[in-house]
Amino acid sequence: MTVGRTKLAVTLVEGVFGVIGATCNHAGGPLGEGRIDGEYVVCPWHNWKYHARTGQGEPGYEADRVPSYTVKVEGARVLVDLASATKRQRAAHAKHPLDREPVREPGGVRVLGISTTSMDPKNPRYSTSDDLLLAAIEHAAGRGLEAKTIRLSDLSFRSCEGYYSKSSRACTWPCSITQMDAQDQLDRVYEAMIFWADVVVVSTPIRWGNASALYYKMVERMNCVQNQMTLRERALIRKKTAAFIVTGGQDNVQAVAGQMLGFFAELGFVFPPFPYIAHSRGWSAEDMENNIRYVKNSGALRDGARGLVDRAVTMAQTLLHDEAAAAPMPRAGRKADGMERRSGEG
Repeated sequence: MTVGRTKLAVTLVEGVFGVIGATCNHAGGPLGEGRIDGEYVVCPWHNWKYHARTGQGEPGYEADRVPSYTVKVEGARVLVDLASATKRQRAAHAKHPLDREPVREPGGVRVLGISTTSMDPKNPRYSTSDDLLLAAIEHAAGRGLEAKTIRLSDLSFRSCEGYYSKSSRACTWPCSITQMDAQDQLDRVYEAMIFWADVVVVSTPIRWGNASALYYKMVERMNCVQNQMTLRERALIRKKTAAFIVTGGQDNVQAVAGQMLGFFAELGFVFPPFPYIAHSRGWSAEDMENNIRYVKNSGALRDGARGLVDRAVTMAQTLLHDEAAAAPMPRAGRKADGMERRSGEG
């Protein structure tokens, strides 16, 4: 409930009423829309907990506290003394390493390869998309550029848990999962893509006419990057180039590449001319052994991968030397109507 400008979360736990401030310390989540866990109110955004009567954080987080209010029951009325509010306390939580401005370190063009093919690291197999990505990254290194590859199959990271579906402001940067789960390894992708790389080359196989499941698992977790533009007009991706490698035993190359181009454009990447290379033998080509043999023996595809990197690097060099490209770029038409920017109760 709201009294004037004061938002309150009212609870009834085992017959006892409690009233605390309704705004979570973490990201401003609405505690009144949360749930009860024992004697604690659980924030619906990121699951922070506060005692339903004292407002104190759960065990281990007692230094975090939201205001609590004196409550009195008279007959069928619950009376709240607004003047009795205790003071909100925000513990001094250490900033996450990703919570910094994306300042580029000096040096030459840096090239990042991201492999999205599913693979059992203990029992590796040949992958056509990995093979062509390897050719691209080795070519970049051969030119004297800094280059490295991240294989998503080597990382342990959680799927997106839909914080954005609760509220645009619930989708935070750094990603809420990354902040809360020290074991989540997508931080390596965030670090490399946002702070290190000038060129990002993403490779994927075609799976039933789409990019790989690991690709989508990654890009859903990138919503927190794109959402910074919606919330704060803050571009985490600037003066960076993306290019793509798409291979599959079946067709749908243009649709897969189109999705990748559309998504990475929304993040802020720009593209070189002819921004992807692809290979497919068509719908009826179920003989994967022959598909593997073709890619292994194709000098043209490897030349294509090298040329893709060359075009992307040339574009990156142009951007890095273009002062106009560093200027903020307005992005109209996607800001939520009436979006609140308050994180506290005033």
